[in-house]
Amino acid sequence: MKLLITGGAGFIGSNLIHYWLREHPEDDIINLDLLTYAGNLENLKSVENNPHYKFVKGDINDVKLVDDLVKQVDAIIHLAAESHVDRSILDPGAFITTNIDGTATLLNAARNNGNKRFHHVSTDEVFGSLELNNSKKFDENSPYNPHSPYSASKASSDHLVRAYYHTFGLPITITNCSNNYGPYQFPEKVISLFITNLIDGKKVPLYGDGLNVRDWLYVDDHCRAIDLVLHNGIIGETYCVGGNQEKNNLELTHTILNLMNVGEEMIEPVKDRLGHDRRYAIDAGKIKRELGFEPKYNFQDAMRFTVDWYKNNQDWWRRVKNKSYLEYYNKNYADKLA
Repeated sequence: MKLLITGGAGFIGSNLIHYWLREHPEDDIINLDLLTYAGNLENLKSVENNPHYKFVKGDINDVKLVDDLVKQVDAIIHLAAESHVDRSILDPGAFITTNIDGTATLLNAARNNGNKRFHHVSTDEVFGSLELNNSKKFDENSPYNPHSPYSASKASSDHLVRAYYHTFGLPITITNCSNNYGPYQFPEKVISLFITNLIDGKKVPLYGDGLNVRDWLYVDDHCRAIDLVLHNGIIGETYCVGGNQEKNNLELTHTILNLMNVGEEMIEPVKDRLGHDRRYAIDAGKIKRELGFEPKYNFQDAMRFTVDWYKNNQDWWRRVKNKSYLEYYNKNYADKLA
């Protein structure tokens, strides 16, 4: 199989490329990535000379480039996205351009080149927020109710993908995943941010009361789910992918503190994020029943792997935490100190 993976130099994308070349060594991959702040070719240094891998720097809104690349492949796995809620609050326009317009460009190219197989990677944030201390979870029938510019842009892209299936017969699938963590994650997301701050002896900025709940999915498990859905998923269907590991942010923080042998004096409370969703939780029963997917990694072990990775790859994240990163960090947190 020949694959176009968009956003392959980012966190999930680079992990997916490593996974795919390991599990499907005869497949060919084209990685299309614009290399914005979160895209990093260092993530893929170990595979850059693999004859089955090719990198193309470019924008998913470049109609001609996308069309030329789609002509060369059998399937598209669409990961390229602006994905950080805090940044979407600071600059919503970039999320509309990438997540909505860029998805439309890819869908048109897939349609115009023989209805190529199209897998769209999305998020559980499109479903909105659940109440704390409630057994309800998101599933494939949950109504859309996005609360941030990020989740609204991803909801829009999901609707576009389904529309191309129903209107044009484009062979699509969608996965809506819970929060991912693991190697190569840009240190603006809570786990990678907290680990790298603590390595440097800096406090960790904990939003609000710390009781917001997320379901945590180790990135390699997510890659395996994408593989299963691309090969065996029912065309036109959506699959929710979760880690079955609900933790509130205070529990998550204490897990990281304990793994790094520091105390809660390293927690710095900050004012809550605007529109901060209270709880996400995934009912992943459909993908288990139909495709046999279950997470392999338990939370404690995978968190230990993750902490060790950031400890052992400090050169990588220190280069990432450059001047522009620090400007963003200060802009986002400076006025939130509680």
